[in-house]
Amino acid sequence: MPERVVLVGYGPVGARFVEGMLPAVRDGRVDLTVVGAETHDVYNRVLLAEYAVRRLDRDALDMGDRRAAEEAGVRFHLGSAVVGIDRHPGAVRLHDGIRMPYDRLVLATGARANVPTLAGMERSRRDRAARPAPPEALDLGAAPLPRGVVALRDLADAEQVRAAVTAGRRIVVLGAGVLGMELALAAAEAGAEVTVAYHSAAPMNRTLDENGGRVLAAAASAAGVTMAHHARAESIVHRYDDHGQAWFDGLACADGRVLAGDLLVLSCGVGARTELAFHAGLATSTGILVDVASRSWSDERVYAIGDCAHVADRANADAHGHVPGGPSGLVGPGWRQADRLAALLSSETAPTAAPAPAERPAVVMLKAEGIDVVAGGAVDADPFTHTPGCHGPQVTIWADPARGAYVKLITVEGVLTGFVAVGMPRTGAELTLLFERGSELPADRSSLLRLDADDAGMAVSADPFAADATVCWCNGVSAGAIRDAAAAGEPTVACVKASTRAGTGCGGCVGRITELLARETVTV
Repeated sequence: MPERVVLVGYGPVGARFVEGMLPAVRDGRVDLTVVGAETHDVYNRVLLAEYAVRRLDRDALDMGDRRAAEEAGVRFHLGSAVVGIDRHPGAVRLHDGIRMPYDRLVLATGARANVPTLAGMERSRRDRAARPAPPEALDLGAAPLPRGVVALRDLADAEQVRAAVTAGRRIVVLGAGVLGMELALAAAEAGAEVTVAYHSAAPMNRTLDENGGRVLAAAASAAGVTMAHHARAESIVHRYDDHGQAWFDGLACADGRVLAGDLLVLSCGVGARTELAFHAGLATSTGILVDVASRSWSDERVYAIGDCAHVADRANADAHGHVPGGPSGLVGPGWRQADRLAALLSSETAPTAAPAPAERPAVVMLKAEGIDVVAGGAVDADPFTHTPGCHGPQVTIWADPARGAYVKLITVEGVLTGFVAVGMPRTGAELTLLFERGSELPADRSSLLRLDADDAGMAVSADPFAADATVCWCNGVSAGAIRDAAAAGEPTVACVKASTRAGTGCGGCVGRITELLARETVTV
């Protein structure tokens, strides 16, 4: 008898798991059923902002191949939600009363947008302990978000933002993380009037140090975005239309400022959808607690991958049950979890997990026209706490705020462990490669700055287009693999995406893919 596997969640990570399971489904070894809350086929949520500002057409978001999966034998229940898990004997209950038995259950329920506790939106925040809901109420609190307030998490949200951008309306973005900044910059470029509100001193404070964030803020202001720092939002202001319906009209801050707008976009982070696991008695923390094989701490037949999965060692839990860490929040690690789990559950022998390779520290790149920002590792080290002769981190900083340039390097025994580069694209590319490889920096750190000089005379220490250099971080695709794909097919970005998956995640590497293909064409 084939093993019955039920997958809950059909986002990018769930679709990757389905793709990995297809050989076992075709062979009749696995009977795979997929339950997804949305009626749409899987699409790339990371690129929703690109669609919302009209840089991409709807078709460019499509991912996966549901028809091929159905032809292989996979069954899909879209527009459905699982509202309960009966772990013994093993079945899930759908919102419409259908009961589905399983031998293995995979949770890829993803995350929902965090709704801040603002006056005027008190009932819109969903309690994490709330019972699982039907698909149309999956992310709703006791009341929907007010009219004119949106969290950019799905296609319906993107359509609202797209309409506002098309009409050149006033948009207030609450939150200045990487996604909020990308949306704000892209919307301003498309003609919208944009304000970014954040309560820290500088944007992207989880990725950049404060000085790097301030240089970014200055560049964003020059690009037409109003940057409202130290803006502690307290409530929303309403206006009323001719029918007496309330609409968002402004964001009121603790210092008395009111940031006027026609649309409020919440970019306040996300939280894992854990309620299904929680009410089934599975261990949860900031996500569903799983081991390195994605197996639940509580039930060896249940697994979790992607934004809902909190990978942790039981031994790391403290006396109060607190577990450090949490879901990565990035699509790349989720895809790698899906690949490993598909290989594990497709095994023709008893599933045994091979040790998962440690995830590399993430490199974050801001996708924005004319503003180059890249950072990796821990970047908060104080440059003035290092004692000569000690083995602790050494910090090197170079800043030219008037020209929008800033670099910070953190090294341990000469090896780069963290960096920030703003307004220095060539230096940033070099540092990314050195960081990836764990390479030592040149003794004269200032020589790296010559890469971005008009008369750049310094040769890079490592070729960013060498065969083993990573171009796509989401999928771990090297420059050599891209060259091979271009040689075997058409030397186009579309061909590379289709054959290697490079460029299908966050999209931050598309420029490098284009440059690599152009270099190869010139060489030929």
